[in-house]
Amino acid sequence: MIDHIINTALRAGRAIMQIYTHPDLDWQVERKADNSPLTLADRESHRVIAEALESSPYPLLSEEGAHLPYDERKDWRTLWIVDPLDGTKEFLKRNDEFTVNIALVTDGVPVLGVIYVPAKNRLFWGEKGQGAFTAEVEPETLHVGEAEALPLKGADTGRPYRVVASRSHLSAETESFINDLRRYHPDLELVSAGSSLKLCLVAEGKADIYPRLAPTMEWDTAAGHAIALAAGCQVLDAQTDLPLTYNKEDLHNPWFVVK
Repeated sequence: MIDHIINTALRAGRAIMQIYTHPDLDWQVERKADNSPLTLADRESHRVIAEALESSPYPLLSEEGAHLPYDERKDWRTLWIVDPLDGTKEFLKRNDEFTVNIALVTDGVPVLGVIYVPAKNRLFWGEKGQGAFTAEVEPETLHVGEAEALPLKGADTGRPYRVVASRSHLSAETESFINDLRRYHPDLELVSAGSSLKLCLVAEGKADIYPRLAPTMEWDTAAGHAIALAAGCQVLDAQTDLPLTYNKEDLHNPWFVVK
């Protein structure tokens, strides 16, 4: 299954790049009800993923798909949670920090996740009990290079304490959280990144913590959560210190911390 999902993410990334590399095209930018942007690239990526998962026995919850009422979703023990283009704002800014996110969730827990960064030709994936990995992708053939295992959380990095924060959504609460950390880590370094790359940085061991004290949706985090878990990290509710869960009645995430 993981090979099929990786291939699906790569093909969705290719569809995105066919638009991204042609800024003269009509990107059909619209605003959704929550004022977030939607583009032709979001739609094309969703189409590729939805078609690929059509034969799967599991239902699909995608940012750009139909969001069925909870009465219909509550009995979905296993489902796909997908963001076809995470970081549409980064896409529109043309800073290359956007991703394709595909996760498989069982009983509210992400058990498999794939994140593809098409503009950087970088792939991340993780699976419960199998570990987490990253690899370079050859963009012309979509060939995945040699997999590199992500270090399990707790490995000595030999660098200053590093906090990763959103490039487009740094809230006042997050800034306060970071300032509190400086009392314990005076050498603290702040790293900014867009989309689900922030979760990948913690999973890779390139950052120690990612506080997100601002709104997100389940499809923003499910794939990165699966990869983080497979790398020995945690994604915890900032108030209760309990793991985030998925396919809730309210698809918004609580504020959370990845560490």
